[in-house]
Amino acid sequence: MATQVSHDVIEVAEGLPREQDHTVEKLGNIAPVETNKSTESRSNEEQSPTQEELQTLRRVYGKIDSLIYIIGFIEMCERFAYYGTTAAFVNFLQQDLPEKGPFPKAGAAGTDGQAGALGKGQRTMSALLLFNAFWAYVMPLIGGWIADEHWGRFKTINVATALAIVGHILIIVAAIPAVIAKSNGALGTFVVGLLLLGTGVGFFKCNISPFIAEQYEATHPKPFIRVEPNGERVIVDPGLTITRVYMRYYQLINVGSMAGSISMVYAEKYIGFWLSFTLPTILFLTCPIILVVCRKRYVRRAPAGSALSKAVKLYGLAMKGQWSINPVATWRNLRSPERWESIKPSKIQNRPTWMTFDDAWVEEVHRGIKACYVFLWYPVFWLPYGQLNGNLVSQAATLKLNGVPNDVVNNLNPLTLIIFIPIFDHFLYPALARVGFRMSPIRKITAAFVCSTTAMAITAIIQHSIYTQSPCGKYASDEACQETPPNISVWVQTPVYMLIAFSDIFASITGLEYAFNKAPKNMRSVVTGVFWFTNAFSSALGQAFVPLAGDPLLVWLYTVIAIISFVGGVAFWWSFRELNHEDDDLDALPEGEYAENPDRQKPVLEEKA
Repeated sequence: MATQVSHDVIEVAEGLPREQDHTVEKLGNIAPVETNKSTESRSNEEQSPTQEELQTLRRVYGKIDSLIYIIGFIEMCERFAYYGTTAAFVNFLQQDLPEKGPFPKAGAAGTDGQAGALGKGQRTMSALLLFNAFWAYVMPLIGGWIADEHWGRFKTINVATALAIVGHILIIVAAIPAVIAKSNGALGTFVVGLLLLGTGVGFFKCNISPFIAEQYEATHPKPFIRVEPNGERVIVDPGLTITRVYMRYYQLINVGSMAGSISMVYAEKYIGFWLSFTLPTILFLTCPIILVVCRKRYVRRAPAGSALSKAVKLYGLAMKGQWSINPVATWRNLRSPERWESIKPSKIQNRPTWMTFDDAWVEEVHRGIKACYVFLWYPVFWLPYGQLNGNLVSQAATLKLNGVPNDVVNNLNPLTLIIFIPIFDHFLYPALARVGFRMSPIRKITAAFVCSTTAMAITAIIQHSIYTQSPCGKYASDEACQETPPNISVWVQTPVYMLIAFSDIFASITGLEYAFNKAPKNMRSVVTGVFWFTNAFSSALGQAFVPLAGDPLLVWLYTVIAIISFVGGVAFWWSFRELNHEDDDLDALPEGEYAENPDRQKPVLEEKA
């Protein structure tokens, strides 16, 4: 029988004595307490399933508390603010101030004009945008480490919003007409704002996704039996429910990103850049307000001290003497379970002073390392995804647009996500489960590779058709040639955007879920940071394909990426097919005991703020 858990603020203090005598049975655990608040809790009649029932009974979703949707709304506002702001970056940096329009000094050129501001050219624009993307995906590593070891997730999220707000404000200042007139001053202000915004975004990303899932996990950490109205005994599966949490969370992300990126382009075009930067900032200001108002309802974990450094030492101990010049042998050694078994504290007679944890925590770290191995393949997955806002937009410009802006077509991707995430959640995954085919994380990620490979193959075929039918042949991207495009509608790109969206559902959502479920509970932000860092690494990897990103080599670009994606998908499945059968066992590992120092007392429940 489980104990009811409050949605009040619950933090585990690392060994600090308090007057209250609510001791926590395991270091790092969220303490079970009784309150008068209403939560979806396991009643006295709900029992843990037996091993046989786990194998035979149907699994169902649990109820998702409204608090989770509130946190999802915070993320939606953050994504609206980020994408609404960055959508105007290209024209703000690259294009010159228009000579005429409704508000030319603010950069607004109206319907027939080109919005612009600083006029720094394409190279400066590209360099800053690439840096912004790289910076925003490197910062999760640092933000994850700070959260897990020093501040905790909730405090780090609040600091992240403060940094991002200052960054947003500086970017607004750079877009004020009087500041734009001083081009270098505007650029300097903009760059400082970009650094702060990227830092805030990075710190936010690695913490908000584990924070939202922990709200459900706190009340339902393990599967339990529920009797349906028709008498059927089913298993309420927390893992399945957390999958749904992340599906809906990701849907809200795309609602925010699509609404922001489309609407702010028009604000820039008709009013000015200051408005396209200000409106997202105003919406973003609701994030800290909601965080503060609901602060007493959140379940949150205190930081775990030096868990990361101890995990690194543990990994070094496991891999001691296992490295080889033969990469296959090294990979086999890296994944050897025997090595991890041999370094458990119970197996070591003279334990080092830093080994202040039990065997179960070693198992948790090993499981987290397995998740990081899975993420090693994500840079290959992100390569096709990285074509969305660059080369595919350029390809759209060479097709028959019939008045549709070429930089609007790529919103088919978030639109597909918004439509199909509920379809996958309510129909596809349950239908597959009913016929006995469970879409495990490894299967989902493999399916993502299949979708992205197919998308790039279709893109290569479209590009070949453009070269074949264009009056300019293999130089169809020439600006003069775009006035007489081939008779191929831009909507031929629709399956490409849809397939990349499907791959996003299979891999991105699964990656966030995998980081949460497989990381040690006191290292979830770090492992989530590793997941996001793969995107930064993929951006750096994508630079190798820049020489192919232009006429007459674009068919080769998409073909090469399709081949790499295909090989990556095959290699991924071959490498992790065994994990496909271990998923339930890995999720069922008990939480280990962990202490900062061997002499520290058991932690106690911290009083409510």
